[in-house]
Amino acid sequence: MTLQTPQPPAAALRAVLSALDSEAALRQPAARALRGAAGPLLPAHPLAVHVLDGPGAELFSAPRTGWRFLIEQSPAGPGPTAIAAAAEVVETPGGYAFSHFTAGPYLDSTVRALRQAWQLAQSSRARHLPRLLSMPGHYATALWLHHPEVGPATDLLIPLSPAPLGITAHRVYPAADLLALLERSTAPAPMVLGVS
Repeated sequence: MTLQTPQPPAAALRAVLSALDSEAALRQPAARALRGAAGPLLPAHPLAVHVLDGPGAELFSAPRTGWRFLIEQSPAGPGPTAIAAAAEVVETPGGYAFSHFTAGPYLDSTVRALRQAWQLAQSSRARHLPRLLSMPGHYATALWLHHPEVGPATDLLIPLSPAPLGITAHRVYPAADLLALLERSTAPAPMVLGVS
């Protein structure tokens, strides 16, 4: 599998760079790790964010709502970069606008899922585009490996941690299998009438 790095719109990247230079944006609680950084802060690993919401929603119809950039903090001296936060950019009628910074377990989980995707890419010839899939109705987010030519039948999902009950984080699922599991896990229990 070949992992094709997505190219975000220039306006989305500019929105993130402006936020990194904005004192107001950096006052957000999730930006705590970005304030007073010793080295430069750089947006990296841009991922288109798609939202799948509603019962029975189809993966191919999940709209793109924006972009998420992981923010790398370069060390002051020699050493590896670290992911300090993520920046969310949303699509608006007027273009792209910075929305907010995020922190927490999804950062490390996203990096881990991207590493898994790169490892998968070494053992297959199929081409996939990495995306983020937000599933608010299931309280879940996954790295979506979308095959642009074949379509959703060959798409893969890697649920990020923390994953919903019954779903294994960082397991690679065929997209249809994971979506079916999520639908079953949130289906209401049948109501039994006449039982006291």
